Amino acid sequence: MSLITVNERCIKCGLCIKECPVDVLQMGEKGPEEVASTNCNACGHCVAICPNSAIDNEKAPLALQVDANNFPKLNPHQAEHFLRSRRSIRNYHDKPVSREMLSKLVNIARLAPTVSNSQGISYVIVENKQLLEKAAEITIQMAEKSPVRHLIEVAIIGYREKGLDSVFRGAPNLIIAIADKNFPYAKNNAISCLTYLELFAPSLGLGTCWAGIFEHFAAIENSPLSDLFNISEEKTVVGAVMVGYPKYKYMRLVDRNSLDATYII
Repeated sequence: MSLITVNERCIKCGLCIKECPVDVLQMGEKGPEEVASTNCNACGHCVAICPNSAIDNEKAPLALQVDANNFPKLNPHQAEHFLRSRRSIRNYHDKPVSREMLSKLVNIARLAPTVSNSQGISYVIVENKQLLEKAAEITIQMAEKSPVRHLIEVAIIGYREKGLDSVFRGAPNLIIAIADKNFPYAKNNAISCLTYLELFAPSLGLGTCWAGIFEHFAAIENSPLSDLFNISEEKTVVGAVMVGYPKYKYMRLVDRNSLDATYII
C-alpha cells in the first residue's frame, strides 16, 4: 500500500510538497506522490495543509485530524494573558485528581512538538498518595548522601525538621515522563511535552509544578525510585510534574527580567 493517496479533489497546488520538512513528496501526473527511498516522519503537514482534503497519509491519517477552522483563535491580548497566567503551584488541596482529568493532561502532552516528530515519551501517572510519601522519603535519603546536597539543603531541612513535603509539595498526583535510555532527544522532547501539559492544566482547574528534586534522583542509574514506580531498566526518567488543585489563587501576572535581545539586520 502506498504511503500517500490522493483523490479527485486535488488541484495540484503543491502546498503539501512545499510544507513537507523531509522532502518525501514530489508532483506526479495525478498529484503529489511519494519519492522513492524516503522516510516520512509522520508530522502530518501534508494532510493538514491541503485546502480540499484531497491527500491522505498512512502515517498521519486524515481521519485522525481535526478541522482547525472550527475553533476561534486567541487574540494577542488573550494569548499573552494565557501564557503569563501559568504559575508553579506549591500548595494543593487534599483532593485527588480524577483519572479522567489526568488522562486529559497526558493526552495533550503527547501532542506537543518534538525533534523531527520523534516523540518517544511515555508517562507514569501516580494516583497513590502513600506511594508519593514513600517516594519523598527515598528522595530525601538520596539527597542527604548526594554531592549536590548543598544545593538542596533547604529542602532537606524543611522535610526533616519542619515536616514539610519539600519534594512534592503535598500534591496528590505525579506525572513522570520516561523514555528509552538510548533516545537522544528524550530530555528536549519531555520538556516540550510537559510544558504543554502545564499550560493546559489551568483550563481544567488544575495546578502543576516541576518536581525537580525528585526528577534528579529518579534519573540516576539504578535509582530505587525507578523500582518504586516499576520503571523498566530500558527506560529513564526525563521529567516529572506534580499535579493537583491549587489551594490559593494568584491575583496578578508577574513580570520577568527585562528583555535582552539583539536584532541583526
